[in-house]
Amino acid sequence: MNVNEALEHANSFFIADFIYAAGDGAMRSERMKNEEAIQQLVAAYFEQENPPFSFDIVLELADRNRDLCDNLGVAYNGDRGLNLPRGLSDETTIAGIAAMQGNTVKRVAKKLQGIDAVGQGYRLAPMGGTVIGIDIETTSRNPDRGYIIDVGWETMEIAEGQTPVDPHTARCGLPALYEQVGVPLSEVHGITWPDVADKKPFREDKELQAQVLAALESHPYMAHNAAFEDAWFLLNLPGYAEGRKAGRIIPVDTREICRAIDTDAASISFKQRPYALESWARRRGTLAADENERHLGLDDTELMMRTVVAELSRAALLK
Repeated sequence: MNVNEALEHANSFFIADFIYAAGDGAMRSERMKNEEAIQQLVAAYFEQENPPFSFDIVLELADRNRDLCDNLGVAYNGDRGLNLPRGLSDETTIAGIAAMQGNTVKRVAKKLQGIDAVGQGYRLAPMGGTVIGIDIETTSRNPDRGYIIDVGWETMEIAEGQTPVDPHTARCGLPALYEQVGVPLSEVHGITWPDVADKKPFREDKELQAQVLAALESHPYMAHNAAFEDAWFLLNLPGYAEGRKAGRIIPVDTREICRAIDTDAASISFKQRPYALESWARRRGTLAADENERHLGLDDTELMMRTVVAELSRAALLK
């Protein structure tokens, strides 16, 4: 599928009942077309200076795909889709490093010439400044198949002795069918139907969307495995794609900071997930050995922020 075909598909007249009545095979085929079109349109939007479409069409197609996935059923939606990258792009990572180090993208990129893992740039110079820390909980790995059900964020000055301030947290609702089938991934985040029963879905909560977007545009934002938050906000938060493209929104992946700076991690078996937030926090003393990561937005955000400062302090990389 090319960009023109993707646009044609996104703009096509979609008769939901016809597809749903045709059975699982037809729905899986339609899901693949939707997700291929989303992939093509996202790439074109960021690659082209003046793309011939509004990003709203991508958000609408992602909504259409979620509804289809709800009708297809959870059992068919657990495989990895096309629209969750394994990491931030090198260009985005370099922008994050530059923001944290108070440098220019051009200078950081020059220093990283010939280095395959650009995340190692976090070791180049001390970091500081004000950041937003954020974490979300969802019903799926795939941002065009599931829903955001919990979001937490706060602000922090990256400096010795500082702690997070101005915390915000919100729960978000789900379609009614989840009262019967249960909230997916509740074994991870512990969120069940009564927790979200009376809440607005994230895609319908304009006030919450405005609050989150304003926070993300105010300062660089940190997330552990930021490619996840980046992908989910891209397909769920109006204005996010525009902010990312214009450079007003800069994600910083704290997992990459851990990989670049935490020298202890290299000696730990990959099976023990040395770069996971829980493991990292225990090594830095921000999570006790007998405690577990909560897997809730605000709790994980605070843990992440305190762990980042502890790591940078240990490595003498705080401004």
